[in-house]
Amino acid sequence: MRAKITLSKIWMLAATLAAMLTPMSHSAIAQTDRSKPASEAASSAAGGDVTNRAKVLRAAADALGMVRWSDIGAGPIHLPAIDAVNTMDIRATGTVGQSADAEYHVALAYNPPAMRVEITRKGAAGGVPQHTIQTVREKYAWNESEIGAGLEPGKGTATPAMADLKDRLLQLWILPYGVVKASIAAGDKTIVSTENGATIISFPLSGSLADVTVKATLDSRNLVTKVETRSDNAALTNLVTETEYSDYADHGELLTDIKSPGHIVEKQAGRPVLDIRVKMVDANNPYLVFPVPPNVKAAAATGK
Repeated sequence: MRAKITLSKIWMLAATLAAMLTPMSHSAIAQTDRSKPASEAASSAAGGDVTNRAKVLRAAADALGMVRWSDIGAGPIHLPAIDAVNTMDIRATGTVGQSADAEYHVALAYNPPAMRVEITRKGAAGGVPQHTIQTVREKYAWNESEIGAGLEPGKGTATPAMADLKDRLLQLWILPYGVVKASIAAGDKTIVSTENGATIISFPLSGSLADVTVKATLDSRNLVTKVETRSDNAALTNLVTETEYSDYADHGELLTDIKSPGHIVEKQAGRPVLDIRVKMVDANNPYLVFPVPPNVKAAAATGK
């Protein structure tokens, strides 16, 4: 039976990336130290998987430019790494569901885990465009008539959407940055393997997504090019996804060295749900907040 850990705890662990990776790399150095006793050297094979996992996850983080490393210092003292991705703003256009030429705007955060997706679809026969705002934060999901709806009397409407909680959270973690953070947080549950010459990272999610397993494929540059998810619950077909990422570049108006995919294609249970081209990414940790409206908290407490 899988250990269930709260999402907030997982992503606090992910935020301390260095604490998980740096000691692993240090142990790899120690294993090659000829001054070590033979008994310790004999046990080095057991740590081989740990060392390889650390190497692969660090390479994936480096490829995205999401971590700033400081492997300097004297002896065992090394400065910590810094995770450069916490909040991000993404603007794209393309096909969303059955709507072509839609505007797709994502604001996201990883501590705490939250995501707001604004979709503007063209109106039929030149009619009024359809605008939706879908938001999730930790254990809450809701729709907004406008950003910040439901927080102040008379300011928009917030409609609870708890049935969509898992689906919306999953969208956050199958992004390349979420894959790296989640695979590190999964610790020794993360398995690194090779398939058809490509590096594969497999790991379980936790919290409300504890029944979801992720399989990510890296290319020769260690970039995440494909993410597949499956669920232990056969009824949750919306959690069975296949997402492809390509055309990586620094898409920021202000260059940050953080790479983001320029083309994203997603299928749910084999059905196309997203095919978008990224226009702009603000990876400079923009100020983004996701306060939960009181009526949404109340609805979640009553299970509605």
